[in-house]
Amino acid sequence: MMFDYRAALANIPHKPGVYQYYDEEGTLIYIGKAKDLRNRVSSYFNNDNVNSKTKILVKKIRDIKFTIVDTEIDAWLLENSLIKKHQPRYNVLLKDDKTYPSICIKKERFPRIFPTRNIIKDGSTYLGPYASVRMMSTILELIKTLYPIRTCSLALTEANINAGKFKVCLEYQIGNCKGPCQAFQSFESYEENIKEIKEILRGNITPVLQHLNAEMNDAAANMNFELANLVKEKIDTLENYQSKSTVVSTIIDNIDVFAISSDEKIAFVNYLKVNKGTISQTQTIEIRKKLDESDEELLSLAISDFRNKFSSTAKEIIVPFELNIDTKENIKFIVPKLGDKKSLLDLSMKNVLFFKKSKLEQYEKVNPEARTERVLLQLQKDLRMNQLPKHIECFDNSNFQGKYPVSAIVVFKDAKPSKKDYRHFNVKTVEGPNDFATMEEAVFRRYKRLLEEEQDLPQLIVIDGGKGQLSSAVASLAKLGIDKKVTIIGIAKRLEEIYYPGDSLPLYIDKKSESLKIIQHLRDEAHRFGITFHRSKRDKGTLKSELEEIPGVGKTTIEKLLIKFKSVKRIREASDEELSVVLNKKQLIALKEFFTNN
Repeated sequence: MMFDYRAALANIPHKPGVYQYYDEEGTLIYIGKAKDLRNRVSSYFNNDNVNSKTKILVKKIRDIKFTIVDTEIDAWLLENSLIKKHQPRYNVLLKDDKTYPSICIKKERFPRIFPTRNIIKDGSTYLGPYASVRMMSTILELIKTLYPIRTCSLALTEANINAGKFKVCLEYQIGNCKGPCQAFQSFESYEENIKEIKEILRGNITPVLQHLNAEMNDAAANMNFELANLVKEKIDTLENYQSKSTVVSTIIDNIDVFAISSDEKIAFVNYLKVNKGTISQTQTIEIRKKLDESDEELLSLAISDFRNKFSSTAKEIIVPFELNIDTKENIKFIVPKLGDKKSLLDLSMKNVLFFKKSKLEQYEKVNPEARTERVLLQLQKDLRMNQLPKHIECFDNSNFQGKYPVSAIVVFKDAKPSKKDYRHFNVKTVEGPNDFATMEEAVFRRYKRLLEEEQDLPQLIVIDGGKGQLSSAVASLAKLGIDKKVTIIGIAKRLEEIYYPGDSLPLYIDKKSESLKIIQHLRDEAHRFGITFHRSKRDKGTLKSELEEIPGVGKTTIEKLLIKFKSVKRIREASDEELSVVLNKKQLIALKEFFTNN
């Protein structure tokens, strides 16, 4: 049954909202958001602008439903919650099976502070969750060092304490608790400690340091140097913690920072939560693509998910590029160019790139073919090819002062040398040192033979040389009628410039990229293979020239001598008996006289 999408579009308004696609069985298969519902939905049915994966989705659509909202921010949040709830087949699922711990400040008299993964709506204060358990443990250890907080679960009501129902425990004896159970610490003093702890947990250390400095000065003024020293140790501990965690000015408060890095199949997103210049939360996630989603789409989904997970109220969000999201809700998306905010974005990007590199290395150790596919996809992208370069061939020429010209071709399959397919060419039609004509002959002979034998053509041809050699190679491909069927490039050695036929300006690929390393490997391998053959031919040519000076010894005899003895040195050292196998008596006498005089 064909789906009449035009009739469905007629009922969809030009308003922000969320759209839902259903298949013929009534199953929800995709959820999306839009600033303009009708325009966004209609774009799916424009065959000229959709990719192959999206076309598969569109073929399955049999019904469209939508929900109108007031703003794009509302659509953004609703989309995320619906995807989480229904998990449609064609949506990217930001699933996370981990339950991250939070720090609980229990709602009770003389509150306890402890880590938990179970959040109960009992009025207690929960800070987190913490993606890094190590970070959370470090903060709890700091609090334990600064403030002796009770760990028992006694009901420390005023009546129970006044009635003397409790006795101090070992924690009091070793200094980890000040004994509020026996009124050795007042409620007011304990509450002041809890207030300062909350400030520290929120990343706001400055007010706590100010309070402790005042307390230390008062103790010193009253000659209570023991107390002053204890407070001084707390200040040193806090300042040490702050110096390790603060990355920017403390003026920067309550900001979310996001960075993304992706390839053809996977994206990685890093999140940093910054309070008072201190990173209080951080996490990096991996997202598997479903419909060739753009970085903008994936980042938008990840931002919504992270903010919901970490209960973020930040009104300022730092991102690596502009996001097409309506910001009428007082949420500002900032792409910083300089300063502390740019430093935060750089830090987030450093985290995501490290995570991506680590994950890919782990995966590719187990699945080597995955690395090959990734490298070839990147090469395809860098060279703007329309097909994957699984079969690559590279040409190089060699000659010595115009003599002994040869061409060599090396073949890479799946980004690795295929040495059984390497070939040499003795140049037949070129006289003198003409590198362009040599290249034209080699390329023509190579692909004329492949066509005659009905072998597969390569997807990529690399010419070792600049625009001149490239033009010569293209001329041969044009004669054979295959110049439009393959991608051909030239690589100039001086600056590693990549040239395309007809382009006056070269393409520069990142010097550290794997794409350039593959091209360089091809070029170096072609040069090595070609120069080895060239030297062999040149050496034989030099030997022939030397032996041709011997009277009565012709070219055929010289060939036989070289085949048998391999070098002039061995011919010189050979016995008369050994030489007689090839030479007659007259030739043997002439050879001996030649070696005696030379």
